[in-house]
Amino acid sequence: MARMESLIGLVNRIQRACTVLGDHGGEGSLWEALPSVAVVGGQSSGKSSVLESVVGRDFLPRGSGIVTRRPLVLQLHKTEGGAEYAEFLHAPKRRFSEFATVRQEIADETDRITGKSKQISNVPIHLSIYSPNVVNLTLIDLPGLTKVAVEGQPDSIVEDIEGMVRSYVEKPNCIILAISPANQDIATSDAIKLAREVDPSGERTFGVLTKLDLMDQGTNALDVLEGRSYRLQHPWVGIMNRSQADINRNVDMMYARRKEQEYFESSPEYGHLAHKMGSEYLAKLLSQHLEVVIRQRIPGIIALINKTIDELNAELDRIGRPIGVDGGAQLYTILQMCRAFDRIFREHLDGGRPGGDRIYGVFDNQLPSAMKKLPLDRHLSLNNVKKVISEADGYQPHLIAPEQGYRRLIDGSLGYFKGPAEASVDAVHFILKELVRKSIVETEDLKRFPTLQSDIAAAANDALERFRDESRKTVIRLVEMESSYLTVEYFRKLQSEPEKNPSTNQNSSNTDRYTDHHLRRIGSNVSAYVNMVCDTLKNTIPKAVVYCQVREAKRSLLNKFYSEVGRREKEQLGKMLDEDPSLMARREAIANKLELYKSARDEIDSVAWK
Repeated sequence: MARMESLIGLVNRIQRACTVLGDHGGEGSLWEALPSVAVVGGQSSGKSSVLESVVGRDFLPRGSGIVTRRPLVLQLHKTEGGAEYAEFLHAPKRRFSEFATVRQEIADETDRITGKSKQISNVPIHLSIYSPNVVNLTLIDLPGLTKVAVEGQPDSIVEDIEGMVRSYVEKPNCIILAISPANQDIATSDAIKLAREVDPSGERTFGVLTKLDLMDQGTNALDVLEGRSYRLQHPWVGIMNRSQADINRNVDMMYARRKEQEYFESSPEYGHLAHKMGSEYLAKLLSQHLEVVIRQRIPGIIALINKTIDELNAELDRIGRPIGVDGGAQLYTILQMCRAFDRIFREHLDGGRPGGDRIYGVFDNQLPSAMKKLPLDRHLSLNNVKKVISEADGYQPHLIAPEQGYRRLIDGSLGYFKGPAEASVDAVHFILKELVRKSIVETEDLKRFPTLQSDIAAAANDALERFRDESRKTVIRLVEMESSYLTVEYFRKLQSEPEKNPSTNQNSSNTDRYTDHHLRRIGSNVSAYVNMVCDTLKNTIPKAVVYCQVREAKRSLLNKFYSEVGRREKEQLGKMLDEDPSLMARREAIANKLELYKSARDEIDSVAWK
């Protein structure tokens, strides 16, 4: 018996640990894999009396109508001695040694969820009782089945209660304790009817007859108890409930147990069954059956535990293992995160990930389009050419060609190219900043360190600002270089070309220097030269932008950050690795759950095969 109790006690402790960690009730959880006993019966069937008899304590609320309005998960822990006490999951720091206060706490906790109404809730109350007078067992007390709604209850209460009860008893690892009063026809028992539907073979059902002492005189329940009226795979157990007078007088439960046993032993109808009757026998019967069920389920339980351990380890790998506390380990972790980010950022630029192609779009579309929209036609209009040429000549008209006018017109035209050049720099800068943001998001290891994320983003963006400043200076220089030294051969070639209009005398006098034809020729020459420079800048500006911004971003985006981090103290490094509190809580929960499952596997292995 000691070995059996150690196995069941272990399962009970595992269930308790699962409850504390919140790993209970879900599909595929360890709690679901471990057997428990659901107490099912109609209202006023004597469920509460059966539970109290098994525990040996008066601790459940009583009253008329629906008293049990939330599932009560009752875990009994057998102790070697000492005082009895109880603990609730919702009040883990409080130990209840007076069971009258346990009853009040159940009522108060029920009202906390359901209010003072007669509503029900499927949120369970978890209660553990530690006593030398119990067997290791987990019992689930469910609301009593009813046939009609009473005042203050919704019309759906009948279906709601049945649905809640079914959600427990349909589970293959649930043992059904079907409570039926002996003073009613067993054929009308709500508990037996439901048990037959969810467990047609009767393999998981234990039948309990209550109120045997309240049957009409001259009648008995032998046909049921001996399996003639309704046969189950497991034997029926009869219970004698405490009378209302005993309850009112707070008769000791141990005395009630002795009185129950004396009733069966002295009964002419049930004397021959006395050794198989009573609450003590019921508790031992359930405990013995639990041991059999647990042993049958061990291979499946171990398989589930191993599967869950693998999943928990994978989850820990995904969110990251704990970081070492020494400065060297912290610095190594930070640099590792930075390199992972840098690798992803370069993949975006080099084509391994999307985004880098947008930079080419700036050079291939945005820059040419911006240059095409420049107001060169207005700048080289007839009136403006005449105005610029006249102002450049001053009081002395030009003799052959208006060189100063040419220079001013070219300078003015090329100045417009600074806008598209700077816009290209800014556009690429914006793309690089966006790729930094995306790369940080895509660096899985960084997700657990919001402070480090911010530090890397700030350092990367600062570097991009420096690269942009240098790039802007470079492209402006390119434009100013074109203005500072004109291609002389281009204009000498123009001098040697014949006038397209033969009627015009090339040696026209100075009085013809402001004719429309002459001004149009000047504007045309300047426009052709500017277009040549434009074609050059379309090629050189992208080169400068890539060299100053893209190339530097790939080579040295975090170089300054690396040197700064290397000089930081351990405390500063620790702050950089300050994780999201929710993620830390998640990791701790997973680690605790992992420890529980490993311990459960080892303990089940060590106990089950002795």
